[in-house]
Formats: sequence, structure tokens, C-alpha cells
Amino acid sequence: MRVILQRVSSGRVTVDDEITGQIEQGFVALVGVTHDDTTAEAELLAKKTAFLRVFSDENDKMNLSVQDIGGGVLVVSQFTLYADMRKGRRPSYTNAARPDHAEPLVKHFADCLLKEGVQKVEHGVFGAMMYVDIHNDGPVTIILDTNDLM
Repeated sequence: MRVILQRVSSGRVTVDDEITGQIEQGFVALVGVTHDDTTAEAELLAKKTAFLRVFSDENDKMNLSVQDIGGGVLVVSQFTLYADMRKGRRPSYTNAARPDHAEPLVKHFADCLLKEGVQKVEHGVFGAMMYVDIHNDGPVTIILDTNDLM
């Protein structure tokens, strides 16, 4: 499982001209799932996300977590995180999990964020064409991959 975390001053997902998720300061979490991922991977990444200290303290040092600042996380499913570009010019997505496997794990990741104490967790719409507004703060972008963490 992979999560790209972008520290944001705000983030919003729009589907069919309707806002489906929106946060102020916090993270936009782009979440990709592969075939052998389980709830254990989702739980690990949620814990890492909730406690990652990349928000500025009173001394302008990245020392605070999303929980410490009372921020939110906007969770957006992103199967393209498992794109394989080894051959040709068109990506292969065979490493991305099928929707029936991926969707519950993306939801579980979001639910675990709430259990870890994140105050606001919003969502995109799984499988929809989404327009994601990301107002990067920094910019700060962190890549979390369970292959590197387990």
C-alpha cells in the first residue's frame, strides 16, 4: 500500500460539480492499493500519517503532527500510484488492486485515521473522475510505502 501525503493549507475534491470532501490545513492523502495489501497495511499507514511531524511549531520547526494542529486529512483513492512504466509509453496498472479489494482498504485507512485521533477525515469518491484542488503548503510531500515500513 502506498500513500502520498501532501501538506496543504487546504484541499478539496469535486465530482460532477459537487464538493465531496474538503479540509483546511492538514494532508491530502493519495492512496494506492496493490493485490496483497491487507487491513494491517492500512492501519500502519494511518498511524504513520496521524503522527507524522511535519507541521510547524511556534519556532517554525517541523515538529507537530496533523493531530497537534487540529488539522484534517482528505483521502483520495489513486490506483495510478501502482503504474508500471517498464515497457513502452503507456502505463500498465496490473499492480493496482481491483476495486472490490482496494475500496474497503481505502475506507479502512480513513476510518483508522479517525481512530488515531485525526479530527476531520474527508473523502473523494472511489472510482469517480475527481478534480482535486491541492494548495500545497511548503511544499511538503512525503511518500509512505508499506514495502519500506514493514
